[in-house]
Amino acid sequence: MGALIAWNVVSADGFFEGVEPWDLSHHEYIWGEDLRRLSLDIGREAGLLVFGRNTYEGMAAHWPTDTAEPEIADYMNGIAKLVASRTLTEASWQNTEVTANIIDELRRRKRADDRPSYVFGSATLTHSLLEAGLVDELLLGIAPVLLGAGTPLFKGASGPRGLTLIESRAVDTGGVLIRYGVPRGPEEDDQAG
Repeated sequence: MGALIAWNVVSADGFFEGVEPWDLSHHEYIWGEDLRRLSLDIGREAGLLVFGRNTYEGMAAHWPTDTAEPEIADYMNGIAKLVASRTLTEASWQNTEVTANIIDELRRRKRADDRPSYVFGSATLTHSLLEAGLVDELLLGIAPVLLGAGTPLFKGASGPRGLTLIESRAVDTGGVLIRYGVPRGPEEDDQAG
């Protein structure tokens, strides 16, 4: 069964975007050779990228014409992608499918493929997948900047949930990568299988 890994960059004060939608300027504080290598590693190992509608639209507008990072653009454009949306009915970015029932679709896909799937961005989707017990790991890039305001990555959870540290390491730009395992409750084990 493939793991579902939620990957996001957040400011040191927990915001995944600034006050305006798609204000990702805090990424500049952590982006460097270490994150570039991580991105390429994700491209080599992942079987699927998963997005919410808003993140999908931003990614689909950027990557097909990106020339700054051709190796990353190649895998972003070529890999299988799944969009969670109740309003989109089709997607124009190559190798993309849309589903209105992301929970059932990801359960099916996790059983069918041993490769990891990655959720990029998509705070609302990540919250829903955490609540459904589908996220196996959180991979967070902590950018060395305080934004002071913006959209928090984590919404109010239904209760405390302990995480298991898998790895933490500094990156070349002064940021930190943290990888946490997300333990399942007994009721989630029944649903996942």
